[in-house]
Amino acid sequence: MDYQQIIMEIIVNGGNARSNALLGIKEAKNGEITKAKELIELAEQDLSKAHRVQTDLIQAETRGEKSEITLLMVHAQDHLMNAMTVKELATELIDVYQKMNN
Repeated sequence: MDYQQIIMEIIVNGGNARSNALLGIKEAKNGEITKAKELIELAEQDLSKAHRVQTDLIQAETRGEKSEITLLMVHAQDHLMNAMTVKELATELIDVYQKMNN
């Protein structure tokens, strides 16, 4: 897999995680807490995939394999951090909706 494909793995999985987290909020808002939590679990799986790729890049760099810092790489990192934040906030909002429904 070439460098751009590796970076795209971070972007795609980060995007999927963000989308699943936002869908989880919508489901919780509609009272579908179980479905919301399932979507958060999917988001967590997507984040794990993206993080694994990121970790591989970091480990390669520590071995002296330099990575080119491109706008695409910066975008991938930004995308991943955004997805992580959205997932964390979605988890909190789902908990709030669950307490409101009880």
